[in-house]
Amino acid sequence: MLYNILKFLVRIGIRIYYSEVKVRNGVNLQHNGPKIIISNHPNALMDAWLIGTISKEPIYYMTKATFFNNKLKMWFLRSLNMIPINRADEAKIEGVNNNSTLEECYKILSEGKTLVVFPEGSSYMELLLRKLKSGTARIALEAEQRNGGKLNLKVIPIGLMYTKGEKFRSSIMVNIGEGITVTDYLEEYKTNHSTAAKKLTQKFREILEQVLITTQNKEQEALVTSLTEALQSRYLNNAKNVESELDLMKKIRDRIELYSIEKPQKIEKIQNLLANLNWNIKKMDIKNDFLDRGIRSRMFIRQLILSLLALILGFPIFLIGLIHNIVPFKLTDTIIIKSKMSKEYYAAVAILLSLILYPLNYALIIYIVSFFVEMTFWGKVLYVVMMPILGLYSYYFANYLRHISYKFNYTFLVINNREMIEELKKKRKKLFELLFED
Repeated sequence: MLYNILKFLVRIGIRIYYSEVKVRNGVNLQHNGPKIIISNHPNALMDAWLIGTISKEPIYYMTKATFFNNKLKMWFLRSLNMIPINRADEAKIEGVNNNSTLEECYKILSEGKTLVVFPEGSSYMELLLRKLKSGTARIALEAEQRNGGKLNLKVIPIGLMYTKGEKFRSSIMVNIGEGITVTDYLEEYKTNHSTAAKKLTQKFREILEQVLITTQNKEQEALVTSLTEALQSRYLNNAKNVESELDLMKKIRDRIELYSIEKPQKIEKIQNLLANLNWNIKKMDIKNDFLDRGIRSRMFIRQLILSLLALILGFPIFLIGLIHNIVPFKLTDTIIIKSKMSKEYYAAVAILLSLILYPLNYALIIYIVSFFVEMTFWGKVLYVVMMPILGLYSYYFANYLRHISYKFNYTFLVINNREMIEELKKKRKKLFELLFED
């Protein structure tokens, strides 16, 4: 019961926090039998929640035992189908026995249920797929062996890719790969547990890499990320949604990997040109994709009039939304900043706080307003429904104000420094050519 209620609330939180959640190949989750879902782990608790919301049936999670460090947390997390396991590199938690945990996992799988494991262990927001621990492979092989190789267990890879996972209204791609069976490794497992588990873990790595955009190292990741930010553009339709953004990133990654092997001198040229372009873009305080805009005098006048009209008409609604939502918004931000937590926990903590603070805020507003205005029950319901909608409107209006500021700054730069803007356009075009033309 608690699992289903929280799943519903978390789904709402995720849909509000992220502007787009794209699930690719969802049909691959369908399987008449037990499943182990393996996934990369870039965004801490959010990863588990996300997989839970896209899965139709209840799922069970292997979770590090340090989250279960008191009785209340133990009860709460166990109610969410989370199974604690002590890690070798962390303090052991009283009441958590790894042998009991493994037995519970075998039981769950033998009953045809779904287990989620993040074989990287730790969570870091990066493209790099870290070393996988062999525990998942051991669980899969042991469960299958205990059932005589007839369990029909499938291991399904999921690639979780966030455009900016910690940022409000960023996007997510959930890429689900084809599942594999583990029976081919059973014979070797009977004679040598360790070797079979290592070979299966390597297979896990291969199927995870197929559903992810991975890099070889941190340096390559920094270059790929920076190039993607520099070259994506809504005006070229390569940044219209999360799918197009990640497709561009994959193309850039593939090119960088190719040049790293065949033309390493070209990598240096790309790095130098990118650094020069980014320095000038930052100095002029414009956005990269504005360089793809065409500026005509009639268009500029029309946009100026429409923008001013939108600002005048929209500002009162913006103020109403701001007044109704500013307290929980600022309070959530302050708590996250003051706690100095790593960015991998931002989104999950923000959603948890929002599920508490925003309803309390709206209830308090209704209580105060009721003293001055007589409201029916359905009037109060409508008011409560409108408050978060107005809050989202205010957020987008504030972004629109920033966009207008950038746009007019760019327009005046084009008018006063046309030669400099044209030079930047040439550099950006050259960057495209260096990357994608042999």
